[in-house]
Amino acid sequence: IFCGQSINDLGIYFLVINPNSLYAFVGTILINMASYSAAAAAAPFLLLSIFLILLSPSNGGSIAVYWGQNANEGTLASTCATGKYAIVNIAFLSVFGNGQTPQLNLAGHCDPSSNTTNCTSLSSDIVSCQQQNVTVLLSIGGGAGSYFLSSAADALNVSNYLWNNFLGGNSTSRPLGAAVLDGIDFDIEQGSPQYYDLLARNLRAQSSAGKKVYLTAAPQCPFPDPLLGPALRAGLFDYVWVQFYNNPACQYNPSALFKNFRLFLSWSAWNILIPENRIFLGLPASQAAASSGFIPTSTLTSIVLPFTKISPKYGGIMLWNKYYDDQSGYSNAVKSF
Repeated sequence: IFCGQSINDLGIYFLVINPNSLYAFVGTILINMASYSAAAAAAPFLLLSIFLILLSPSNGGSIAVYWGQNANEGTLASTCATGKYAIVNIAFLSVFGNGQTPQLNLAGHCDPSSNTTNCTSLSSDIVSCQQQNVTVLLSIGGGAGSYFLSSAADALNVSNYLWNNFLGGNSTSRPLGAAVLDGIDFDIEQGSPQYYDLLARNLRAQSSAGKKVYLTAAPQCPFPDPLLGPALRAGLFDYVWVQFYNNPACQYNPSALFKNFRLFLSWSAWNILIPENRIFLGLPASQAAASSGFIPTSTLTSIVLPFTKISPKYGGIMLWNKYYDDQSGYSNAVKSF
């Protein structure tokens, strides 16, 4: 191990040898001092953390999947009945905040505004999933829509709305019916980072006296995430599934000499530099599911997972999404690994 430091950057150069997959990886973590001012002082800690990651036993991991953005992906109940997924994210509540009326977008599964095809029928599906020990979350945000938090009061209002309409509250007009979801997933891909930490804290506080509310996050892989960074640094999430796709700076690159180089660097940074205890490898379930970042299952099981599973924080993989997983069988290939 060689460690060098310049005025502007901290460089850690390390050799990783994993006997389980018989490969060697020479990596570099370069942390920009402007965006992470404590990095220089933390050099010994980072070095020790890398050692601990490499020496820790592997974890099995689970599969999380997004459902709700394609009418041809089957029902929520049938998704859970496959036995493949430990967590299902219902996607998305795509309009919220800034005084807007919150809106669900479930892309053809149902229409919350309709009297005949509204989404309250999903209540029985949610209960069925939970009876099979599948955690069911509502994902807020997404790549399209209209959402941002304009103030601390706005964050409190959105928290109250989520609690009363999807979690343990008592609204009489719950969009998904009477079923109580297990938590909220933050898939924030636009707008400002302000107040999402307050939203998470408010949800956490509301659940303290009753059923646990799971809070999860889906940041982009460049570290730190510009939108969820403050909330992530506060350690507010139970699970973090980092999106290692549509981000060439930190994803698998099939045309590069070292195809996994940038992915491994980013994975290491996420595992070392945020306090959350369970981190998932977020991947597209097929080549059609994302513009870039798809990892063939042979590469995933022989090289990528043996490296990522070394981390004691490894939680599993997240797949975008159920429809593409149906087409490719991606989860079948990795579930038993």
